Amino acid sequence: MSTAQPPTHNTTPAPAPTPAPAAACPEHPLDLAGIGIGPFNLSLAALAHGVPSLRTAFYEQRPAFQWHSGLLVDGARVQVPFLGDLVTLADPASPWTFLNYLKAHERLFPFYLSERFHIERAEYEDYCRWVSHHLPSLHFGHQIDAVRWNHDHLLFEIDFTELDARGQALHMGRSYTRSLVLGVGTEPHVPAPLCPLVDAPGVPVIHSADYLQHREQLLATGHVTVVGSGQSGAEVFLDLLRNRPPGAEGLHWLTRTPAFAPMEYSKLGLEHFTPDYTRYFHALPECVRDQLLRRQWQLYKGIAHDTMTEIHDELYRRARQGGWPDAVLTPDVTVRTAGRIADARLELHLEHRQQGTRSRHTTEAVVLATGYRERRIETLIAALDPYIRRDSRERPRIDEHHRIVLDPIVKGSIYVQNAERHSHGVGAPDLGLAAWRSAVILNSLTTEPVYALPRRTAFTTFGLPPTGPGAPVIGGHLPEQRDRLAHTST
Repeated sequence: MSTAQPPTHNTTPAPAPTPAPAAACPEHPLDLAGIGIGPFNLSLAALAHGVPSLRTAFYEQRPAFQWHSGLLVDGARVQVPFLGDLVTLADPASPWTFLNYLKAHERLFPFYLSERFHIERAEYEDYCRWVSHHLPSLHFGHQIDAVRWNHDHLLFEIDFTELDARGQALHMGRSYTRSLVLGVGTEPHVPAPLCPLVDAPGVPVIHSADYLQHREQLLATGHVTVVGSGQSGAEVFLDLLRNRPPGAEGLHWLTRTPAFAPMEYSKLGLEHFTPDYTRYFHALPECVRDQLLRRQWQLYKGIAHDTMTEIHDELYRRARQGGWPDAVLTPDVTVRTAGRIADARLELHLEHRQQGTRSRHTTEAVVLATGYRERRIETLIAALDPYIRRDSRERPRIDEHHRIVLDPIVKGSIYVQNAERHSHGVGAPDLGLAAWRSAVILNSLTTEPVYALPRRTAFTTFGLPPTGPGAPVIGGHLPEQRDRLAHTST
C-alpha cells in the first residue's frame, strides 16, 4: 500500500520529514485525530501514512514514544510473534514492518540466523521508536485539554497545550476533525488493600510497571514479596531470583490464582486472538460476553511456558548447588489487608482460599504485578458524555468497527483502541490484532476499502451458523459453509 521509504541505515534514524500541522481549522479539518500514541495508535498512524487521501494527526503528552519502560527486563520477550508488528498482518509490503526495521539497521541476516519468532521487549520498543521517528502525523509533547462536538461546523473540536521537554506549557492550540480515535492505553492497577502503602512516602511498595527504576534498591533489600502471577510477576520474580545470592534469596511469590498457571498457547487456543473470534464475540449477548471474559483469564493472564521453565530450572540449579533456595511460591492466596510494622518492615494479612486459613506475612518490599486496567475514556471526553450510548453496566457501547455508539445528532465517529474488551473480547489488548483493527478503522473512514482484509482467519467455527436469506458471516463461516451446515443441521 505505502510508497514512502524510511532511511536504510544502522544508526539513529534521520529526522522525520516536515511534520503536518498539529492544528487544523474548520475549513480544512482532519479526517482523523488520534489521542495517545502507544503501539495501537502508532499502528494506525503507520497504516494511515499509506493512504494519502486522509489527513491525520496523533497527539501524545509524553515527549517521545515509550512502552512499558519499567518492564524491559533483559531477556523478557513479547508474547506475540514478530509478524504481529504494527502493520504486517494488514500490509506486509508496508515500509514500517519489523523486518524492514531490521534491514534498516543491518540486522536482517543475524535475525534470520537466530531463528527467533518472539523478540525481546526492548527490541520491540526500539522498533516502535524507529517508526515514530519517521511519521510526520505524530505530535509528541501535546497535552489534550478538552474534546467537544461543534454543532455549527459538525466537527470535533480539540483543545491542546504544547509542552516543552520539561513538560512546561509553551502555548495552546485548537484542532478540528471529522473523527477521533482514543488510544490512551491502560494504567497500573493496585488492589484496594495495598493502596495505602503505595501512596505512603518512603514505603517500598511498587507496581511492576516501575520495576526497573527500583531494581537496584530491591536487589539490596533483605526480603522481597512479589504479588501476582501473570507474565509480569513471573519475569520480576525470575530476575530477582537470578540476581540474589544463592541460599539468601529472600523471595516470596504470592498469587490469587489456584496455581502458577501457563498461558494458553496451543494453536487452536490462539484462534481466540483472530478477527473471526472477535466478530463472534461481538455478536454475543452482553451477559454472555461478561461471563466468558471471567472464564478466559488463562488466555491472557497466564505465564509463558518458557518463563515457567526458566524459573524452575533456576530453582533446581540452586537446590542442586546448596540445598533448597530461600524462595517460597504460594498460589491461591489473597491479601486481605496490609500495613507497616516498622520503618523497614511491612505486614501482609493473607488468606488461603482453599484451606480457609489466615496468616501474617512480613517482608521488606513488595512488587505488585497486579496488572493493568483500561483508562476511563469518559474523563478525556467528558463533554461528549451526554451523546454516548451505554450498555446495562454503563460501559460505552462499541460497534463492530470499534466505534462508540453515539446519539445520531453527532455526525462524527469516535473509535477506541484497547478500551473494548467488554464488547470485542480477549483480543482487544493483544498486539497481534493491532494491524487488523487499524485497517478496519481506516476502511470504515473511506468510501472504498484501502486495505484488503481476509474473510476468514481461523479453522475453528465459533458457534452454529445463522440461517436464512441475508444471514451475516459470523465466526469465520463462508457462505458455502453456511449452506452446507444448514443442510446437515437438525
